[in-house]
Amino acid sequence: MKSEHFPLNTLFKPSPALVTWFMVDFLLVVLVMFGFFLLFDQSAALVGVILVFAAVLMVVFFIWVKLYYASMWYELRDDEMSWKRGVIFRTTGIVPYNRITNLDLRQGPVMRALGISTLSIQTAGYSGQAVPEIRIEAIVHAEELRELLRTMVRSCSGRGDGTGTGAPEAAPVGSALNLQILEELKRIRMLLEQRR
Repeated sequence: MKSEHFPLNTLFKPSPALVTWFMVDFLLVVLVMFGFFLLFDQSAALVGVILVFAAVLMVVFFIWVKLYYASMWYELRDDEMSWKRGVIFRTTGIVPYNRITNLDLRQGPVMRALGISTLSIQTAGYSGQAVPEIRIEAIVHAEELRELLRTMVRSCSGRGDGTGTGAPEAAPVGSALNLQILEELKRIRMLLEQRR
């Protein structure tokens, strides 16, 4: 399957709206914390200190978000996808399509307003954990990306429902494995009949 927005063997980045999304979420958290502090102490000195601290924190966070966005990239290949991200601690990874088990889209209210979604990808080794192996954040055409990945999963497994968990193919009739199984079953039957 070809994709206009996610061509194979080409790096792609999240939408620049990621920066806005992170900043709006950060502002909402700061406003809630500011309101919480105002409930307990309304002195002008404390309010001033909190405002200065919040402003400095916001500038630092804005710089970090810009650097984080600049460090992010994803790439779809024929049989795997890879990614890189991180400002201080860099994270890179490769996920073979045949290991993917779940593809979940997430979109909060701020993301919906910005027209972006996050695609969470879990693999066979990560399925029991609450955290996905990779999150492709701030994607504008997330539904298209999810369908593309499902197609890639299907083509790598050659069967199944697009989750990498399709039923194993049966061995062809008359194959050596089937003949071995048949012989073993005959021996088991003979042993059971001898015990009677």
